[in-house]
Amino acid sequence: MSKRGYHHGNLRQALVEATLSLIEEKGPQGFTLSEAAKAVDVTPAAVYRHFSGREELIAEVARQGYEIFTALMDFAYDNGKPSALAAFEATGRAYLAFARKYPGHYQAMFESGIPITSNPDLAMIAARATAVLEEAARALSANIPPEKRPPPAMFAAHIWAMSHGVVELFTRGNPGARSPFAAEDLLEAGIGIYLRGLGLLPQDR
Repeated sequence: MSKRGYHHGNLRQALVEATLSLIEEKGPQGFTLSEAAKAVDVTPAAVYRHFSGREELIAEVARQGYEIFTALMDFAYDNGKPSALAAFEATGRAYLAFARKYPGHYQAMFESGIPITSNPDLAMIAARATAVLEEAARALSANIPPEKRPPPAMFAAHIWAMSHGVVELFTRGNPGARSPFAAEDLLEAGIGIYLRGLGLLPQDR
């Protein structure tokens, strides 16, 4: 992209795209603001017209990632159809699919060290993503007696942590190098064990 892109008002998004490429190549901590500026053929000073610094630039990449992530999770959940169980399991698969298809966004969101609370827009969209999974957990656990029912936020956090662990151990970096099982199979089995423990699946499933 030439410098004229800045004058046409495209620099902000051009920097985001350049940062995505740098994150995928070097990791979220492996590049400088000057490298991002050089990638779009502007001076570092021009970057400060749009971002206060490198952290805010990565936060914008993360925010856009959460926008995509939330849309994918919402689509997978599909208002709980065709069943609460199927919709819940679909959200787990959507997590894996997102990590594979959008590695730069994923790293900005979960591996950059940028606090979600540091940016109001980022915090808002991240909360929307969490809300989709919590709604899926709430619907699935509705028939559990109240005294045995985990809070939806805890239920959702457990599944999120399990999904994240599968991604980090068996999907990111060199997929398949550490496990003879597909990531989807590992996650499905893990979710199944968890749900059986809550009495939401028969023991023979």
